[in-house]
Amino acid sequence: MAASMARTCSRLFRFQSCVRRKLSPRYLAFNENFHSSPALHSGLLLSLNKRGVLKESFPEDAAHDQLARVLESGGQTVYCGFDPTADSLHVGNLLAIIGLLHFRSAGHHVLAVIGGATAQIGDPSGKTSERERISADTLEGNTHSIRESIQRIFTNHELNFHDGSAKKKMGTVTVLNNMSWYKDWNVVGFLSEAGRHFRMGTMLSRHSVQSRLKSEDGMSLTEFTYQVFQAYDFYHLNQIYGCKIQLGGSDQLGNLMSGHEYIRKVCGEEVFGLTLPLVTSSVGDKLGKTAGNAVWLNRERTTPFELYQYFLRQPDNIVERYLKLFTFLPLGEVQGLMEQQRLDPGKRLAHKRLAAEVTKLVHGKEGLESAKRCTNALYNSSVQALEQMSEEELQELFHQAPFHELLLEPGSTVVDVCRRVQAVPDGPKGYRMVTEGAVWINHTRSDKPEQVLIPKVHVLSNGLSLLRVGKKNFYIIKWLGL
Repeated sequence: MAASMARTCSRLFRFQSCVRRKLSPRYLAFNENFHSSPALHSGLLLSLNKRGVLKESFPEDAAHDQLARVLESGGQTVYCGFDPTADSLHVGNLLAIIGLLHFRSAGHHVLAVIGGATAQIGDPSGKTSERERISADTLEGNTHSIRESIQRIFTNHELNFHDGSAKKKMGTVTVLNNMSWYKDWNVVGFLSEAGRHFRMGTMLSRHSVQSRLKSEDGMSLTEFTYQVFQAYDFYHLNQIYGCKIQLGGSDQLGNLMSGHEYIRKVCGEEVFGLTLPLVTSSVGDKLGKTAGNAVWLNRERTTPFELYQYFLRQPDNIVERYLKLFTFLPLGEVQGLMEQQRLDPGKRLAHKRLAAEVTKLVHGKEGLESAKRCTNALYNSSVQALEQMSEEELQELFHQAPFHELLLEPGSTVVDVCRRVQAVPDGPKGYRMVTEGAVWINHTRSDKPEQVLIPKVHVLSNGLSLLRVGKKNFYIIKWLGL
């Protein structure tokens, strides 16, 4: 499986340094394997609108009609940017990736651009204060982590959501870092070439600027220039890759407009911006790093189990919308699931399918199986699930539980192990806690203090034990010397 994944990654992802295009061989090579049949593209915008994936388009005047004609005329290149201001993307970013995946499935090329340069500027959109500066080492680590996350999701999508015939029409995906085209610029040269095409009145009128100018902290010159850099990104990608479409959250509309205006002024080409709805919590708060409620896409931050449970616990009134936004299920199948759920709400079939589809996309089939094992072990008290769990999964599931490695000595008893991990006090009080039924080992009450530990009962076949004292005090034990 790992070898197959590696081959897929190698084929999918081409990290390319950027040079100016003259409509060069490089641009032609980028498009050489593209399938240009109009049948591949017709109906894409309609489908995305029905799913609720698209919110606004720019320019507004007949943008959908123009863009539909562009998509039907042949292969297009679409991009979306992700600033590496943390070491992981989050669920709020997932919809942008899904938007790219829809375009790729329809046969279009997609560019995922990591903002190694723009993260140092800081996007003021939706922010009430300026970001803290990010060190070079932190930025490099964040960029590497986000690149791997984007690669993983695109690979999972191809492996798990497409049959062989569908893969033949898929476009390519390329992950870029915008630092590659800014590293050789100096400030005078950039302002001289790019800055002259931006009008102060237009820049000041942007909502993101206006809201910050009225705030107590105001806005720094650094933040004010963010829209210039994002506009130049779009221009650069247009020149190098022929990119005509940019995706972004609805809070990015001003930045998309800046890119559109810049490209029209410099080279007269018609380009388009599409915004995606912002993903909010059940109380309407935007999901993200700043809001402090992020559900992360990297396992080190949010485990597959936690991601699965997040979607499983969504309110009933939002699950249909999320099935349309976050999965690739046909809309007819979504309606069928909702009808089944209305007939038997207790089974929560729609919630379970939503949680499974998203977890499989983000963490692959292995991640989904891990999430199900953890769910069975925790909520269904399944000893079989515990036996199938790895040490890593147990630590992820009970991430606040102490972890102990103990030598399994002959004759070890229930009270012995409880005392060795300091789960009960020494002396009569600890002994009494066991006899009174406060101790559970592998979901089985263990109320005989002198009971010798029994293999496959107290010590599972995977060499682990899950000890619980009371309702919430868990201890993970890895036995040595088996």
